[in-house]
Formats: sequence, C-alpha cells, structure tokens
Amino acid sequence: MTPAARSWLGQPDLARLWDMLHERLQRNGIAVRGRVQLADASHAEREALALLMGRAYAAGVITITLTDLDRQLRSGAAGCGLADVVAELRGPLTSRPALRETRAAERDRFWVAANEALRAARLDEAAWVPGWLEEVRRGGTLTRLPSVRAASLIEQAVDVLARVTAPGEVGGSRGELAERVTGTAHGLDDDTVLARLVLRGLARARGEEFPRDARARRELWEAAGVATDQVSSTVLTYGLLPQGDDWAARVLRQRSLAGAETHLSMRDLRRIQWRLPTDVEVFICENPRVIEAAADKGGRHPLVCTSGNPATTVLALLDALAAAGARLAYRGDFDWPGLAMANRIISRYAARPWQMNAADYELHVSVARARATPLQPLAGHPVVASWDPELTPAMQVLGVSVQEESALELLLADLA
Repeated sequence: MTPAARSWLGQPDLARLWDMLHERLQRNGIAVRGRVQLADASHAEREALALLMGRAYAAGVITITLTDLDRQLRSGAAGCGLADVVAELRGPLTSRPALRETRAAERDRFWVAANEALRAARLDEAAWVPGWLEEVRRGGTLTRLPSVRAASLIEQAVDVLARVTAPGEVGGSRGELAERVTGTAHGLDDDTVLARLVLRGLARARGEEFPRDARARRELWEAAGVATDQVSSTVLTYGLLPQGDDWAARVLRQRSLAGAETHLSMRDLRRIQWRLPTDVEVFICENPRVIEAAADKGGRHPLVCTSGNPATTVLALLDALAAAGARLAYRGDFDWPGLAMANRIISRYAARPWQMNAADYELHVSVARARATPLQPLAGHPVVASWDPELTPAMQVLGVSVQEESALELLLADLA
C-alpha cells in the first residue's frame, strides 16, 4: 500500500473492523469468506465504513461480507487484497487450521517414535506402559515442546526406565545415571521434565501414586535402585568383619566386635576394601527388627538388612560381599511380594534360602497360631518360589502371610 492508503485505512474509526478481520482470517485459514458484524457502531465508524464499502449504513448492527470488502480494496486505493491489508495493519496472519494439522501430525510422529523407543527397549509389553503414556499425553508438557525436543526427552525417559526396571539391574547414583543417558550429571535433577517423566513411569511400574514432595521422590528413586546422593541412604548391618588396615574397615570391625549394629552409606561402602574371612556366610533379612534382636542376643553371624525392597546401597553392599567371596543366605516375608523379592535376591547372588521352604512356612504358621499371633490373609497374585516348588502351593492352601518377626526366635537360633 501507499503511505496515503495505509494512513487512511489505519484510522481509528476502522480499528474494530481490522481487529475482527485479523481474528476471523486466521480462523478461516486465511481464506476470504464469510462475514463479520460490528454492533453499536458510532457515527464516525459508520461514515468510515460507508467510504470504504461505497454504501451507506444506518445505526444498528453492520454486516461486512469479506468477499465484498476484498473486491473494494483491490479496486480502490489499497491496490491489494483483504489478507494483505490486514497483515499490513495488524501483523502476520497464521492459518490456525493448518497449524493444528501440523501440530497433530507432529504429535502423531512423536507417539510413533515413543512406541518405537519402547519396542527397542523391550518395554512395549510391560503392563504399566499404556497407563504411563496416557498420563504423559494428558499432561501435555511434551506436546507443548518442539517436536525434536519432545522426541529426545521421551527416548531418554524410556532409556532410563529400561535401565532401572530391568531385572537384576542397579541404577547406581542418579548423577551417574543421568550422565550416561543425557551427557550431564544434572539431567535427572528434580526440576527437569525428564525426571518427572521417569518418576511417573516408576510410579506406574510400582503401582504407586506420583510422588508430590522431595522425600517421596527420593524414596521412589531408591526403590528403583537409584541413589539420589551418596549419604542419605544407608544399609543396616551387624557383625561384618572386613579385613584390612584402612580406617573404615577398622571402624566397622570395632563396632561389630562390640556387638553394635551399623548403618553404612554409599560413601562408607566405597571407603572399605572388602576382604573377608575365608568361607564366611552372611545372612540377609528384610526387617530391621531381626538385626536389633540379633544384636541384643549377641548373634555370631553377620547380617545385612534390606529394610524392605533393597535400594541401591543395599545392593551395592551385597555385590561387594559376593565379589569378596561371601556366601549369602536370604530370608524374607512369606507373602507374594516377599517371594518376588526372594526370587530376585536368590537369583542374583545364588543365595541359600534361609528358613524359606514349605516346611519352614508351615512351622512358622503353627508357631504363630500357637502364640495366638494374628496372621493376615495373603493378598495379590501368587508368585512361584524358584527355590522350592512346594512353597507356593503350601501358602495357597493355608492362605496366610507370615512376617519375619513372627518367627524371630527360630531365626535367632540360627544366628546364635
């Protein structure tokens, strides 16, 4: 447009018209069709519109047909069509239907890439994956990001989840895991989109709610075998006697010889040179009460407590003990989660089941009932005990769970 045409068309009395047309053309996909209506037009607005359209307008609602206006602009002082005039006066026009189609195509490509990443990581058949993907889709965070960035994040999230949910795998520290996957030790920090994606997947995989505070996030990482730092998570031990003159080994020996339990952090584990006496057997329990009772009774065998599902620090210690030649014996709860955990520990370390056969279960049930100890019914889906084919059927027949502490005196007899 010439400066004179731009000045005249840009007058305040036509401002409402161009504002409405800027919105309408973008909704139309920049197609010149339809009409707009101006209600309660002032006298000055009616005069300006009359000069623009070449017709008089009475008071009331004024209807402007876009094709008529386009024709007037092309034949008049503007010398160009409606879309060009509106773009000149109100800024660039974006076809919203085309933009929606482009974004929809990008989203489709993104979810295809996500499913391909899951198949490559062999996670596509995991029962928790569809719910996780749907939760990510509903959240909308990834769809608001550039498609390349979103695809990179979902691929990294799948990589992390594949590492920490694989049977027998230990994630290591969160910083180490982040560096392996993202190239930076801060790639899985709490404030990152990637960390939230992974935590949603971990929560789904474990059938838990998404963690809402720092403590819950740390516990979920730990449950997946990933240490958030080297000092906050510890493993409870009793009676370990590592050989060597390094101060960390000496301190642990002194506490063990004094009959004291010891909490070891990941930093402690890395300070100790794990050389052990020949043919030592280390007993593994699930409940801290077993170690407390063993310390009170002066138990003579070393103990490691998993404190439930073993976290990174627990597995790091058991790895070190096994590598140093220790034989391991494992005892957990007689319930389905307990059997699943026992399967993992026994398989990983070729551990000896410690009072965890069918006969032990039946004895522990009878002892608990003789003491009138309430026993909870078994809940969940049955798990086959890999070390004893008779255990699962026996548990299904009796239908009750037995916690470690219910048979404490039987375990302490072994430790004595």
